Amino acid sequence: MSGEKTYGTVLRALRQRARLTMEELSEASGVSVRAIGDMERGRSRTPQRRTVVALADGLGLGVTEREGLLAASRAGRPTRAVAVAGTAVPPRSVEDFTGRGPQLARLKGMAERAGAGDGVSMAVISGPPGCGKTTLALQTASDLAEDFPEGCFMVDLHGVDGAVDPDEALLKLLKALGVSDRRLSQEGAAGHAGLLRALLGERRCLVVLDNARDEGQVRPLLPSGGRSLVLVTSRRPLTGLEDVDRLALEEMTQDEAVELLRRILGEGRADAEPDAVARVAEMCGRLPLALRVAGNWLAIRSAWTVDRLARRLSDEERRLSALTVDDVRVEAAFELSYRELTDEAARMMRLLSLVPGPDMTAAYGAALADVGLFEAEDVMEELVEAGLLQATFSGRYQLHDLLRLFARGRLFREEPPLELRAADDRLRDWLLDTAVVAGRWYKPKYGAPPASWKGLVPLESAEDARTWLQSEAPAWLAALRDAAQKNEHARVVETADAMEWFCNLWVFWGHWSELYELAGRAAAALDAPDKRAFTLNMHAWALIACDHRYREAIERAETALGCARLAGDVPQQASALSHAAVAHRKLGEVQEAADKARASVELYEGIGDREGWLGAMVNLGSCLRALGRTGEAHTQNLRVLAFLDAPDREVGEHLAGMVRAHTTYALGLDHALLGRWSEALDRHRDALARFRSIGMPHMQASALLGAGEALIELGEVEEARGCLAEVLEIGDAADAEIVSGARKRLEELSAR
Repeated sequence: MSGEKTYGTVLRALRQRARLTMEELSEASGVSVRAIGDMERGRSRTPQRRTVVALADGLGLGVTEREGLLAASRAGRPTRAVAVAGTAVPPRSVEDFTGRGPQLARLKGMAERAGAGDGVSMAVISGPPGCGKTTLALQTASDLAEDFPEGCFMVDLHGVDGAVDPDEALLKLLKALGVSDRRLSQEGAAGHAGLLRALLGERRCLVVLDNARDEGQVRPLLPSGGRSLVLVTSRRPLTGLEDVDRLALEEMTQDEAVELLRRILGEGRADAEPDAVARVAEMCGRLPLALRVAGNWLAIRSAWTVDRLARRLSDEERRLSALTVDDVRVEAAFELSYRELTDEAARMMRLLSLVPGPDMTAAYGAALADVGLFEAEDVMEELVEAGLLQATFSGRYQLHDLLRLFARGRLFREEPPLELRAADDRLRDWLLDTAVVAGRWYKPKYGAPPASWKGLVPLESAEDARTWLQSEAPAWLAALRDAAQKNEHARVVETADAMEWFCNLWVFWGHWSELYELAGRAAAALDAPDKRAFTLNMHAWALIACDHRYREAIERAETALGCARLAGDVPQQASALSHAAVAHRKLGEVQEAADKARASVELYEGIGDREGWLGAMVNLGSCLRALGRTGEAHTQNLRVLAFLDAPDREVGEHLAGMVRAHTTYALGLDHALLGRWSEALDRHRDALARFRSIGMPHMQASALLGAGEALIELGEVEEARGCLAEVLEIGDAADAEIVSGARKRLEELSAR
């Protein structure tokens, strides 16, 4: 063997030396994460030159290293692997084939192009176990049979079950094509592959190579051109094959899954229980194999209702065992692929079942398995290759619901209890530690992570932090709930504290009330009145801003005020008064609101807390406006802007930017009430630009509504329509009252 390093080995070494993940190199080069993974694993050994150049640019290589990478790519040659085979038989049709319209159309388009000699004549249909790869290939062959007059053939290669040599598959196909034993003997075993290529090049045939194990198994069976079409199904994408089209098959859509059950059960029976049928489809993960098993289960149990099966499947621990009929078991299909995994990949699959969110990144695998990020990425890519983990275009990974249940079963069977608990703890610790560091990007006196922090994800900017908090919210919220259940009170309070300023950027997430209620209980358990005051104040904020439960918010704020006084915590006393003032104003109790808002301002001023004072001043301005004292409100707001404009202001950029945007919006409201519509429009436009820059969609909607109303008053109706329509586009990210106001104004304009 040559001692030269392969192209994939060279590429991986250069990437790891640059400390780049596959996702980061993908972003820098424009080459997909999947393609980079295929090259590093040796599945794609001869990439195009422009791909190698793009990777070299993304890695920032010098001239010598660039030439070395190009040379390694040119030296790559595909190799064969030992594999299995089967028998050549005419493909059967599928009577109850359902859905897959776009996929069928794509394969039929390929057949047309192949017939005209104007396209790829091979396609790989890949996907997880049970997703209907074989069924799609058979249906395609059945539909296209008349277009291939010289024969349609199928070879089952038993890629995950048994051991059949590819030479045997060659022999079966050649005999099916009518080659005599004498001719086969004359050609000899070494000539069979060339003979098959020649025959498929001359004739118009369709060949289904089902259940392929790897590239080496199918490469001798592929044509080099001509008008024949070869469809290969495999759990692996077989990315080492050149000049093939690829179709990655996933689970069915919900409508397709329901329709398949209707066809198996009969329309009358299915339509009598449409909700139950939909639930069964969901619990089968819309996986065709599971749907067929469930449908056939009911078909041979005519006395069962669909709802009875749905209730049976609702038990996650028994769901896979319930999806069995006669000798067909969904779990067995998964087991075949699972047995082929390396020990590291099998363990990773088991551990990934602990991830609480719908998808994940390689960092989850690293935390669970207690390995480095690059090692986790490599092992997870092995799972992708095995069809047991899905890789998305965004660089994330998904574990199908039924595969998750399968992995969870193996986890409890095969993983030592102590290691299972340790992995669960590692994941929770990583999620909450990262959430705290990310949230603190927005907290005054914190900002960027400390130099000592070593995380699995880059949090080099506030935007990185925001992206992580929002994309991983299902997981870190689940980790927080778990920590609360395990009485990790300090950790729960710490996480809630870190979100104090970030929550203003994502007001309508939907879980802030729950988060701060959990934190409040944790603070009470710690018997820490200062922490309890903080969590109660933040819960009051959530009840006001997110849920519009104003009376409850006043109760929380009053309790917070008592705790803050007990702790001697003046900032939290002022915060409690400010939150109560907002709630009173929303309820129309404006004098009480103004009194509490002014008391809050005075407390902040008394201790020199400028950060709290700014928010309290804006709140006081709103209360004065509600009292009809718009001129005083205007003066208050101008005072805030003057403070922010001072060169020696005592607050950070993020807080200053948020307060300036809110104050500018408030000035727009002041001008509107004073009938100064041009000035109101200018302020709202300025506020809108600032809210967009910060990334506060709920306040963008408020500024757009204000601008729209000003434009209407100024006679600019069409521009007003555009502003109001944009509010509706923001939708759920905005306050429902603002969206309703915009919709009402649009209706009024339409009625003119």
